[in-house]
Amino acid sequence: MGDVTRHIGLSLGADICWPLCFEHMIKRLDLRIPHGGDTVRFEVERVTIEPFDLRQPVKYDLVVDRLTHWFHTSREWIKKGILMDDLYVFNNPWSIQANEKHTSYCAMMKLGMPIPETWMIPPKGYAPGPDVKPTLQRYAKLFDLGKVGDTIGWPMFLKPYDGGGWRAVTRVKNAREAWKAYEESDTAVMHAQASVEGYDRFVRTIGFGPQTHNVLYNPDAPLHDRYTMETDFLSREDAEHLRKVTLTINAFFGWDFNSCESLRKGGVWHPIDFANPCPDSQVTSLHFHFPWMVKSYLRWSIFCAATKRKMARTLDWEPFYQVAAMDLPYAEKLDRYAAIADARFETARFEEFCAKHLGHLDEVASEFFTTAEAKEAVRQKVTALYPAHEVERFTELFWSRIQAWRAAGCP
Repeated sequence: MGDVTRHIGLSLGADICWPLCFEHMIKRLDLRIPHGGDTVRFEVERVTIEPFDLRQPVKYDLVVDRLTHWFHTSREWIKKGILMDDLYVFNNPWSIQANEKHTSYCAMMKLGMPIPETWMIPPKGYAPGPDVKPTLQRYAKLFDLGKVGDTIGWPMFLKPYDGGGWRAVTRVKNAREAWKAYEESDTAVMHAQASVEGYDRFVRTIGFGPQTHNVLYNPDAPLHDRYTMETDFLSREDAEHLRKVTLTINAFFGWDFNSCESLRKGGVWHPIDFANPCPDSQVTSLHFHFPWMVKSYLRWSIFCAATKRKMARTLDWEPFYQVAAMDLPYAEKLDRYAAIADARFETARFEEFCAKHLGHLDEVASEFFTTAEAKEAVRQKVTALYPAHEVERFTELFWSRIQAWRAAGCP
């Protein structure tokens, strides 16, 4: 009984803007949350990269991880902390390491989601090794990529099976274009995926714990304009459908923080890209939506740290597969999947916690995003990405969009 401090670690790479805002807002919130007879306060610290003793205790209660998907030292430190020190991390490092876009497509197909027709294509090139040549000579079959395209339907997309920020994604309209893209793919293992032609909505749904946020997305625009500022572009039914889809995917793979891209055609939502468990958090792409992202980081971090939420070290897929095996329409299955997800994310408990302890967050955020500290966070990120002669222009652009968010009274 007494004052206790929960320690939140930020494991960062090139992130600049959201951590600065996160740190400033934690101080402004000045939280003293009663929990279990104690008064809980919070300290935030950036995690350093250095040698570590496997038996050395981890000081943090929770770590926000932005490195696991590519930086192995931090990944292994985080695994050690989960296994030995009961550390809560988002996201689950084993799931990020093992479950790429290919796995996510297969799993959600099994659950009945209308994923576009997708084939895996063996790579064009191979890293040298003693077993490569005899393996290919004995077992690799010649194939006609044009016939694959005829089966899937033109146009289609060629893209790496494991994804990576639109890396090497090519829309091809015929066999000639497909072969050209394949010749340029080097050693990448590729997917060939049907294009959803004639869609009327492209939405990126961000999921953070039980929180979701829908953004109308324009993939053809420059990066700073892809997240549009539209707000009333979905019916309540469509928004709820995308919430259920996103939380189902996230709960299935143990991802607290992930995004799902979906295309709507003929009233049907087709998830096309949803293995993004370290999604973009930068003001230079999110702009209008950036304050929502920062607040979501705060809510889920504070809730998990304050309540000492237990991390699921392993994934339990069986409840989802039991529903998948039922003779039910997809909509009813999705309702059941979402119920599993809401239970795993403790949605009701989280919402009650936020209403009780974080009711002032919206007001604090609205005020903070008028301050010099907030604008400096924007400027620092712009400076890191843009040439010097464009820094002022884009700082003002992104800042003006944040002010538009404030004026709109967005959550």
